[in-house]
Amino acid sequence: MAMLSTSQLSAAAPPPLFSGLRRSSTTQSFFFQSVNSHIRFSSASARPSSSIIAMAGTGKFFVGGNWKCNGTKDAIKQLVSDLNSATLEPDVDVVVGPPFVYIDQVKSSLTDRIEIAAQNSWIGKGGAFTGEISAEQLKDIGCKWVILGHSERRHVIGEDDQFIGKKAAYALGQNLGVIACIGELLEDREAGKTFEVCFKQLKAYADAVPSWDNIVIAYEPVWAIGTGKVASPEQAQEVHVAVRDWLAKNVSPEVASKTRIIYGGSVNAGNSAELAKKEDIDGFLVGGASLKGSDFATIINSVTAKKVAA
Repeated sequence: MAMLSTSQLSAAAPPPLFSGLRRSSTTQSFFFQSVNSHIRFSSASARPSSSIIAMAGTGKFFVGGNWKCNGTKDAIKQLVSDLNSATLEPDVDVVVGPPFVYIDQVKSSLTDRIEIAAQNSWIGKGGAFTGEISAEQLKDIGCKWVILGHSERRHVIGEDDQFIGKKAAYALGQNLGVIACIGELLEDREAGKTFEVCFKQLKAYADAVPSWDNIVIAYEPVWAIGTGKVASPEQAQEVHVAVRDWLAKNVSPEVASKTRIIYGGSVNAGNSAELAKKEDIDGFLVGGASLKGSDFATIINSVTAKKVAA
């Protein structure tokens, strides 16, 4: 099978064969796969053997639910009940991120099958920082993960790349897993700057974090978050493959292989299976659909779409 080198991909410019992010003279598509820690392209017509999971990375499928600033005690009680009674595929890591004030309620009532994430954490140890939550406090109430770098923190609150990178480093130092968000604005995509923006955000994490062992990268195009507009499976895949290639070149092939890269942006029960089929999409970070127990369960169970026949 003919193979194409990835040497033309760089952190400064998008690969010329990728479509949808800039003008291209070709409509031919390729998908990305990792073999023995070497990242390469192969023909999209190639089909894997039966009973394997079609993932370029080696990590377990990961689905997170970001509840954002939503919910009441009663509504969350019902949501937890729905999640507790749902039948979930076993080969998926599942995390939910309630608002801070409901974390203890969720932790004490939700099945241990699902871990708890916080939606933010402070840059260092606690102290005179009104309104902030420290990683130590999150650990104390049973959180295992924290979502950092979400577009709403970047573009509404005003957190910059370096600040987010430092927060990620501190959280990791306190043994919290980090769901590290990246993604471009609509104006960036239209200007052909998707890769430039995403790589810049990735570099800020890479410059700060001590290890990638407990990091999940969430690619969330800002124009698709809560808008009902979803990146096509092909658009999402081409960014995921570029992110994995960036990790291989700028961190290590091992990190590129084991780091899970999940997609977020109007993911729902109706589109998750098609997105999940893409080799470099290792799961999802879900917003609105995670507030509906049955829909969230369907998204979690979309892992079955990765199981392909010969």
